[in-house]
Amino acid sequence: MPRSNLLIFQGIASRPSVARNDTLLYTQKSGGRPLFGVCGIGTTTGGILAHMTPTCKVIITRMELRNLEKAALRGEPSYVWRAGQERRLQMILRAAGGRIKGRILEDGCGVGMYVAHLQPFGGQVFGLEYDFERVHEAHQRSDLLACAAGEELPYSSETFDLILSHEVLEHVRDDAQAVREIVRTLKPGGRLALFVPNRGYPFETHGIYWRGKYRFGNIPLVNYLPRQWRDRLAPHVRVYSKSDIERLFADFPICVLERTVIFGAYDNVIARFGRLGKALCWLLQWLEKTPLEVLGLSHFWVVEKV
Repeated sequence: MPRSNLLIFQGIASRPSVARNDTLLYTQKSGGRPLFGVCGIGTTTGGILAHMTPTCKVIITRMELRNLEKAALRGEPSYVWRAGQERRLQMILRAAGGRIKGRILEDGCGVGMYVAHLQPFGGQVFGLEYDFERVHEAHQRSDLLACAAGEELPYSSETFDLILSHEVLEHVRDDAQAVREIVRTLKPGGRLALFVPNRGYPFETHGIYWRGKYRFGNIPLVNYLPRQWRDRLAPHVRVYSKSDIERLFADFPICVLERTVIFGAYDNVIARFGRLGKALCWLLQWLEKTPLEVLGLSHFWVVEKV
């Protein structure tokens, strides 16, 4: 690829791209409830730390309050490793099989938490992230990083044995193009482990716009509205039904090995409510084995390139 206008990170070339939009919003793209909503506070910074659980204080400290505007625009990666991340890691490992020892890409790696936790399994783990500051921080955990957009992966075709896309696809400018790039860079027989938000979840966890103003929090029933109305309230983030995901992959040489809907681990809820929170988490995860899985937080798909 041409080397003009590239960012180089330890020999990995990348081309910066235009942000999806310039709206101000706060999301948490790491597969959980929005941070502030769980902590029971608003989006203003005054007095935030005084109202937080210790775990929330750790996350906010990592975000360095001054970066809340960027977090609002692009979503927040995982800064700490808890039960929710560990549960999803085990799902990824089962999906990967022997590919875990091959060449792996986390497409949208944030500050590199999953990259770091995939490395001990013997593979060569690459990370790609749109935001340069986060790539710089992730560099503490890996040298194999690129700063680029998912719609234009700076890798050759048929490069990876496994690609992880973890609560990222809903944030990119063009999700169809991002999927096209994933399939292009997978080897034949390579697999994608995909997490995206489920339209059936009773809450829109990324907030909404109401009368021209952004309203932060878990907003009930928004995702049950007709698509046109839902997208007017939440134009900053996508949400997916099973058929939406099927359409994304319809024209590609793939087979779907697994598709399910999962609830969250609700680590912040457990931190606040103890045994009651654990009981709620157990109940919701038990529902994954029933038809009520359609109400879960996220889709989890395992796709193999043929």
